[in-house]
Amino acid sequence: MIDLISIKQRFGIIGNSAGLDRAIDIARQVAPTDITVLITGESGVGKEAFPQIIHQLSARKHGPYIAVNCGAIPEGTIDSELFGHEKGSFTGAHEARKGYFEVVNGGTIFLDEVAELPLSTQVRLLRVLEAGEFMRVGSSKVQKTDVRVVAATNVDIQAAINEGKFRQDLYYRLNTVPVSIPPLRERKEDILLLFRKFAVDFAEKYRMPPLELEDDAKHLMLNFRWPGNIRQLRNLTEQISIIEHVRTISASVLQKYLPDTTNRELPILYTGAKPGGEFSERELLYKVLFDMRRDINELKKLVGETVVHDSFSAHLNSMAAAGNEQHDFEASERPVHNPQPYVVQHPVDDDELFSHSEVVDESLSIEEKERDLIRRALDKHSGRRRNAAKELGISERTLYRKIKEYGINA
Repeated sequence: MIDLISIKQRFGIIGNSAGLDRAIDIARQVAPTDITVLITGESGVGKEAFPQIIHQLSARKHGPYIAVNCGAIPEGTIDSELFGHEKGSFTGAHEARKGYFEVVNGGTIFLDEVAELPLSTQVRLLRVLEAGEFMRVGSSKVQKTDVRVVAATNVDIQAAINEGKFRQDLYYRLNTVPVSIPPLRERKEDILLLFRKFAVDFAEKYRMPPLELEDDAKHLMLNFRWPGNIRQLRNLTEQISIIEHVRTISASVLQKYLPDTTNRELPILYTGAKPGGEFSERELLYKVLFDMRRDINELKKLVGETVVHDSFSAHLNSMAAAGNEQHDFEASERPVHNPQPYVVQHPVDDDELFSHSEVVDESLSIEEKERDLIRRALDKHSGRRRNAAKELGISERTLYRKIKEYGINA
């Protein structure tokens, strides 16, 4: 059996971490069989190398091999791409076409991002895995195929099953042998090795001296979380190689190329640490909802303050209008009930108006003003509520409710 070092050299795998060696060893052991393999791991960890290992170390190594990105194919054409179609089966199908499962007969097909498959396509795939049978789109003829399937995903399949996005029976059929690729933050001993490899590669590509890291930059690189894993490390190395003229990189220079994670707002809901240290889409959704609720509460408060201010101004205007029109009525017939302070003026000349006026403190209670206005309107119209409501500029229903609320006898 080929040793791990030979496999790493052959397929360009860099690293000595225990988790990586374990994944390679499983792929090496399962390769001679025809067992379906499911490769899991975060985006950017290098899952695409493992189907190659499985295919090249298997008896199918001389057969065809094809990698299909299931997430990049539109839902309306994925069935045609995988299983083929007959002429005239849909608009634009001008001739019959073979699908990948027909073309790769006797070889290996790698289904990347398999969790992105539509449910209808998952049913077709399950039939291929269980019976080796499929039908072209628009055909009723069953065809046979001998294809080994290696699938990969960066999605939590169990969560997708719980949400009804992935079939449980298909998961068990794909997950005959699982291969888990560890994220880069769990392979700290491999980070500097990968950086040196990428630095040398880009130095040759762009014809410049390779980058070197100072000790503080090495410490920063080892303690960064690398959410994009190896892909992110490779892109960062290429950026620095092109942009920086000084080939010895310090921590301050490296920090300019790392995303700022110090001010990141975490979701309010916390259900415990997750294997990868990341937050689920559900928790991110909760955070968005909490932020929306906070904004709505602030808006309610602002609207409430505006309504109170406008209501108070309207009451003052109504009082002034009613007072001017009903001065004689109030003096002769208005029943005495909780009399309010008022301004008493004596008949004097205009020049002495303010000097002879006596100002008494007036209550500013909105409820009292409203109660008083309703009584005055009812008295003015001899208890006729419709006319009183019209006078007050409110509906009869509102007037009835106010009369009951304030206990007014009308």
